Amino acid sequence: MDEWIARLFQDPAMLRMGHCQRAEDRNLGMGWIYYALGRLLRPARVVVIGSFRGFTPLMFGKALGDNGGDGQVWFIEPSLVDDFWSDPRAVSAHFAAYGVTNVRHFRMTTQEFVATEHYRVLGEVDLLHVDGWHTEEQAEFDFDAFAPKLTATSIALFHDSVTMEVSPMYGAERAYTCSVRRFMDRLKRRPDLQVLDLPMGPGLTLVRKAELPAA
Repeated sequence: MDEWIARLFQDPAMLRMGHCQRAEDRNLGMGWIYYALGRLLRPARVVVIGSFRGFTPLMFGKALGDNGGDGQVWFIEPSLVDDFWSDPRAVSAHFAAYGVTNVRHFRMTTQEFVATEHYRVLGEVDLLHVDGWHTEEQAEFDFDAFAPKLTATSIALFHDSVTMEVSPMYGAERAYTCSVRRFMDRLKRRPDLQVLDLPMGPGLTLVRKAELPAA
């Protein structure tokens, strides 16, 4: 794992986007949480919404690969920041360079994805990571889209969920305030959910159904 992390961090982009990574001590930051959940829960299906250069789907994909099963990461990323995710062959090669071959990329928004046959046949989602357009409204749409597919053992994770900073990701003329925290505050008032904030960096929030899994 140490050598894998060293190879990963040769790409400076894998140290960006607020997951608390550190190259000096090969520290994955929040990536440890993503990897650990993938190993602990042994999910059959992980859905990741948004990623600048694939750090999060790589963490989950690495975990599922190390599990030795046939788990898959469904990665929804419309490539609105730039054209990095535009070429399917380049996308596959990007993940394969790190030995990860279990990521299925869908170049579309969540709104577009839910209208596809892929969504209809998706089945249960064991882990959901929401890190797309960081507004209260979009985070709510992303969660509501996949909530019917979450089980009593599923966990949803929301990145950039504690701070409310201005994001220039889509250019200065399209800068906007990240407001995911407002949606998290509303989820905390729901008795059917458990919500835990991890106030590290821009924040990570874990959400699950309050019901306990069947014994």
